[in-house]
Amino acid sequence: TINLKYPDDFVASSAHLQPDIKIDKSDVIFVGYGVVAPEYGWDDYKDVDVRGKTLLMLIGDPPVPDPKDPSKLDEKMFKGKAMTYYGRWTYKYEIAAQKGAAAAIIIHETEPAAYPWQVVRSSWGKENFELDNPNKNMDAVSARSWITFDVAKKLFADCRQDFDALKKSAITKGFRPVALNAKARIDIKQQIRSFKSHNVIGKLEGNDPKLHDEYVIYTAHWDHLGRHPELQGDQIFNGAIDNASGVASLMQLAVAFTKLNPPPKRSVLFIATTAEEAGLLGAKFYAEHSLYPLEKTLADINIDGVNPWGKSHDLEDLTNGNSTLDDLLGQAAARQGRVMKANSEPEKGGFYRVDSFEFAKAGVPVLHLARGIEIIGKPPEYGKQKRDEFVAKHYHQVSDELDPKWDLSGAVQDVQLLFEVGYQVANGDKFPEWKAKSEFRVRHEAMLRK
Repeated sequence: TINLKYPDDFVASSAHLQPDIKIDKSDVIFVGYGVVAPEYGWDDYKDVDVRGKTLLMLIGDPPVPDPKDPSKLDEKMFKGKAMTYYGRWTYKYEIAAQKGAAAAIIIHETEPAAYPWQVVRSSWGKENFELDNPNKNMDAVSARSWITFDVAKKLFADCRQDFDALKKSAITKGFRPVALNAKARIDIKQQIRSFKSHNVIGKLEGNDPKLHDEYVIYTAHWDHLGRHPELQGDQIFNGAIDNASGVASLMQLAVAFTKLNPPPKRSVLFIATTAEEAGLLGAKFYAEHSLYPLEKTLADINIDGVNPWGKSHDLEDLTNGNSTLDDLLGQAAARQGRVMKANSEPEKGGFYRVDSFEFAKAGVPVLHLARGIEIIGKPPEYGKQKRDEFVAKHYHQVSDELDPKWDLSGAVQDVQLLFEVGYQVANGDKFPEWKAKSEFRVRHEAMLRK
């Protein structure tokens, strides 16, 4: 028997909108990375029946070595170093539910997760939110959980399994699920409360009589993690960078657009989304119940955190050149005397962790830039050090607070850039498009046929 300490060893919750969740004597099965990806010839489940079982799985994509150079990842498998949606925790819970599992437990590792355990702890070890729906989320797994890497290794050892060997086998197509000779008991008691939380939308009407009913959207989420009453000392997660800074940018963009004379040809929406930290819920709701038709929506330009460290020579494109919006961004950056670079940390899957992803899934071309790290007037390593320090010490922590030492000239620089891109789209002669390499192109074409 292994008794785990919450939330030091594990976190758990249920999307089921009911007060008591009980799982007892559920067989525990290790399913590798928990991925079914036909386009890569990959199936971690094979033909194993996992209905009613508790599944243990690794976070991230399977890091398949390049057969020509095992020190590198195979670019033909799961985009190599870059994370795909198969690596995200949301996908892993979704596929486990589709397979009929009772519970899904993700084994945390800092590098492939892109954040340390304290982020999981602060995000999951508190009240969680779900969109209400008629079936009360009963199609989800009964329990969603994370455990620490050390706890996982102990569990495998107690089951007389070689964790390292199984982890290695999980990066091969021939991997099959492994029963761990263990039973899981999970008992979740939760208080259910219903409430409304709003997306806040501002609209600037377009000036062209034929194009005013087409839309360019700017988004920034206004929520953060609230208050954690069990913490000692400071209990308030202010979210200054994540994402008060984005909302402030959104408001300044709105001010700038209202000063245009004449206004842009197309209408511009400024949407402060709710519940991003709960799983992009506000953006998801808008994408599924849009106030204005998505087939007439040209773009979503998202802001989630600004650069507080000063002007930069560079900027990073989190949307990875997947649409013609990225081309406009690169051209606008060049006019600023800056260089647009590919995402330097594609393995962190940043694209799948921001609101623009929900618009992309619906087919709308999206843009999300990341902070530049070549800070003007600073040593070459300064920007990366500041970015890494924020993730390690302040991301999703109570210490994400306003700092008088900030130099917001870099934030202004980026917001001016996003203004220019949005202005060009709002006055352009054609819709932005997903490029052929993008998995969202087919959905976009179907959307436009409506």
